Amino acid sequence: MGWRVLAGWLALAGLFALVSVAFGVSSGWKSAAAQPSERAVALSFGNGVVCVLLDSGEIECWGSNDWGQTNAPAGRFSAVSAGGFHSCGLRHSGAVECWGEHPWANTDVPAGRFSAVSAGDFHSCGLRETGAVECWGNDDRGETDAPAGRFTTVSVGSRHNCGLRETGAVECWGRNSWGQTDAPAGSFSAVDAGWRHSCGIRDSGAVECWGSNDWGQTDAPGGRFTTVGVGSRHNCGLRETGAVECWGENDYGQTDAPGGRFSAVGVGGSRSCGLRETGAVECWGWNEYVRTDVPEGTRATLPGPVAAVSAGGLHSCRLREIGTIECWGRNQDGQSDAPIAPRGTFSAVSAGWAHSCGLRGTGAVWCWGRNASGQRDAPGGTFGMVSAGGRHNCGLRETGAVECWGANRYGQTDPPSGTFRAVSAGEYHNCGLRELGAVECWGVNDWGQSDAPDGVFSTVSSGVRHSCGLRESGDIECWGWNSDGQTDAPPGRFSAVSAGFSYTCGLRESGEIECWGYTFGGQAQPPAGRHTALSAGHYHACALGEDGTAACWIIDNRATNVPASLRPPTLAAPATGSGGLLGRGASAQRASLAALGAATLSLLALALLQRSRRQ
Repeated sequence: MGWRVLAGWLALAGLFALVSVAFGVSSGWKSAAAQPSERAVALSFGNGVVCVLLDSGEIECWGSNDWGQTNAPAGRFSAVSAGGFHSCGLRHSGAVECWGEHPWANTDVPAGRFSAVSAGDFHSCGLRETGAVECWGNDDRGETDAPAGRFTTVSVGSRHNCGLRETGAVECWGRNSWGQTDAPAGSFSAVDAGWRHSCGIRDSGAVECWGSNDWGQTDAPGGRFTTVGVGSRHNCGLRETGAVECWGENDYGQTDAPGGRFSAVGVGGSRSCGLRETGAVECWGWNEYVRTDVPEGTRATLPGPVAAVSAGGLHSCRLREIGTIECWGRNQDGQSDAPIAPRGTFSAVSAGWAHSCGLRGTGAVWCWGRNASGQRDAPGGTFGMVSAGGRHNCGLRETGAVECWGANRYGQTDPPSGTFRAVSAGEYHNCGLRELGAVECWGVNDWGQSDAPDGVFSTVSSGVRHSCGLRESGDIECWGWNSDGQTDAPPGRFSAVSAGFSYTCGLRESGEIECWGYTFGGQAQPPAGRHTALSAGHYHACALGEDGTAACWIIDNRATNVPASLRPPTLAAPATGSGGLLGRGASAQRASLAALGAATLSLLALALLQRSRRQ
């Protein structure tokens, strides 16, 4: 499939000097560094993983590395295919070598010579030199039961495959819940299997797709194409002119292909990548909507110092000291459409997953954006603070009582009685700070995120599946989900803490930012220097420098964070911005409250959505 494999040598034009850049590596994310004077000649996009074949024959991969799927072995290859939890390469000898997850024996390649290989989520298939297809790995849907006979190509999807017969006929096998294996009759020149649908290129160059069409992914545009890449709910095709055209789901800009000429295209879950004729790789979608360039201002807000900022799921909001709010970034549900209001209207702001809330100067809460669970329907009366979560919110009444509203599947809107001095809403849980400094949490507790430790704290921050508190001593203590070390707080004294998705950031008393958990590579580095505040979102974070300038950075770039050595020259520099952020001057208390709200993001929904697409 296109997001699994675009392997083989491609004829390329032009030269592109590649600079060797070293990037960080961890169990959760990996970026790659190409060797000098090399260029990418083939591209393969898996589920959160991108691999390229360099003209030296070496493979470089980056993106999700939870299972080692980016740890390509050394040596020379002739083709590469990136899958969901593993990747495979074809040696010049004809041997196939796979790396990554092993529970379903998807890396146990049969011996012998192959002419092609394609990696899926949990299984892989290879094309023997005889034309026979042989598959290995998970087989709960019959996906490794390849039909007999000769094929010229094979493409592995999520749990189904398609092959092209020598006659030009397409034959598919495996899961067929959405008709993804019901290939139409007639002759094709290429075929690509995706998640719940498949596409082929007719001999005429026309693209024809079949299977699930819930996002228009089988409504291929007219005209002639040379290749097609099939993803989860969108596809991209390469025109004869070299232009890329995409169609289907576009919630994250994955079909907004840039202009210019490409030689190959790969499609992932909510991302796409293209290989330029120069050998540079350019990606779009998902994190392209996590804007790290803080806007200078719009007509919706007046200029002036910023009192607070809150980083949400894929958007951010800031509060001017004059009381106006401005939001930017993802806006599919209107979460960035901050209300246009006169100065003095708001005293706090909090960005959630796909909605935002502001606290009026009168104490009333005003929310905007997604409202599927009633998260915008704030109760009346006055509050002292508000914190936006996943699909719910919590507010602190002036009496000290906590009141929550919105989704309540796990009891996250059923706060305990009594008085609090702060509250922080997470994905499906919340934590409150009692008047004497004790932390009490409620809601889902599948990872221990609601099991707050005893003792006295000065602040608390609820993330997605973990929480963190700041002790009065300045030490940070975290609890809950620890997949990437996000609860392993470093020693030393801090003045603030903010819990995100699978990472945490703290502000040292010296003003320096330190983050831990999910790895930071490439442009995903906290800014250097002294800062006064920070806010952690799902995929990005922001900080305020002592001079009042803002710097935002992407945390989880995954497959769209192309190694600098393979980026087009105009994309090589990380995005930063200027402008004031979180609290300063007389607004310090208000900024502190907003910082709590910033860390209470409802952020697991998208991660769960991506994982659900692997099923």
